[in-house]
Amino acid sequence: MTRKGDTAGAFSRSFTEPAPIPEEGIAAAVALMRSGRLHRYGDAGDDEPGEVALFEREFAAFVGARYCVALASGGYALSTALRALGVGPGDSVLCNAFTLAPVAGAIASVGAVPVYVGTSADLTIDLDDLAAKAGQARVLLLSHMRGHICDMDRLTEICARARVAVIEDCAHTMGATWNGRPSGRHGVIGCYSTQSYKHLDSGEGGLLVSDDADIAARAILLSGSYMHFGRHLAAPPAEAFAALRYEVPNVSGRMDNLRAAILRPQLRKLPERVEAWRSRYRVLEEGLRDAAGLVPVVQHPQAGFTGSSIQFLALDQPPEAIAALVAGCAARGVVLNWFGAPEPEGYTSRYDSWRFAPVPDLPESDRIIRATLDMRIPLAFSLADCAQVARIIREEAARAFGGAG
Repeated sequence: MTRKGDTAGAFSRSFTEPAPIPEEGIAAAVALMRSGRLHRYGDAGDDEPGEVALFEREFAAFVGARYCVALASGGYALSTALRALGVGPGDSVLCNAFTLAPVAGAIASVGAVPVYVGTSADLTIDLDDLAAKAGQARVLLLSHMRGHICDMDRLTEICARARVAVIEDCAHTMGATWNGRPSGRHGVIGCYSTQSYKHLDSGEGGLLVSDDADIAARAILLSGSYMHFGRHLAAPPAEAFAALRYEVPNVSGRMDNLRAAILRPQLRKLPERVEAWRSRYRVLEEGLRDAAGLVPVVQHPQAGFTGSSIQFLALDQPPEAIAALVAGCAARGVVLNWFGAPEPEGYTSRYDSWRFAPVPDLPESDRIIRATLDMRIPLAFSLADCAQVARIIREEAARAFGGAG
């Protein structure tokens, strides 16, 4: 392979290269390990809030929510949100057909059944299909898949009219906005992930926010607070727990202090990171403009996107030609995820792969999903790196589909 910065040939950077943990976070983690107080309720005393409680308060302030609870994973946050809304065995839950396995998996984990809603060419939920299906369930688990945000004003109107509660899955939109309002703040619950390939990195982790005291109290009890809910800093008042503490089961999935310690300094840097992602996204977007056989996925003008990944569609191209593009890019060090591959690979699978739920007939969504190509944008990449990656994709697209590179 050629070296970083070369303008032709192969690319030599890893597409899974994480950003380093800030030194402040490393120091806080080391101090915690020396103290041994890793459990969120294992602090020195009630008067000394631990790292998790502080992180919850800071994240709630960051997104403008009243309440926040930190959890073991983003998927656990989704299942906790469903449980907090009373979703259980046999219930139907609306969700995007184009999403990742943990979303439908969270629905299945509580014994409920996903009702898939189609996807539009901008990779957001098909709002016409949502309007048609809104009467089939009382909850929508909305996935902002790969950072694409739909018209949240229209979605909110559809769901309010049908009395459908909205849970926002913001695993790909932490730091993003719709009309200036943070992603996760349009529904009754917002859920986020701090898994390593998301916007904050604690290896695994999740967050749930809400302005509803009953929902937040249920989520805290579900998370495994025992009777320590009074030690939360972003929680409802004690009276919200008075009856619920005897009724809500403990389904333990707390975040620990070690993860919170390395997340807190990252949260302070998130606006700076988002700008860095957007600058890289724009270089790639410009470099792929008019590439042979590829249709760009355009961000909605009212969405303040994060830009940590980029997608484009090889619409109506033969599967063997798309496979050739993916293979050609891989041979030159550029990793593309293709949702149209005949078998699930890595983190990439489709709703028709998840045999635990009924598979509907969604021909137009299938056409879009099977044409979708997806690529991570690590912050470790320079702008020059991004320009090189775009050139490689253009050249391989020209080979696979014909046309000028």
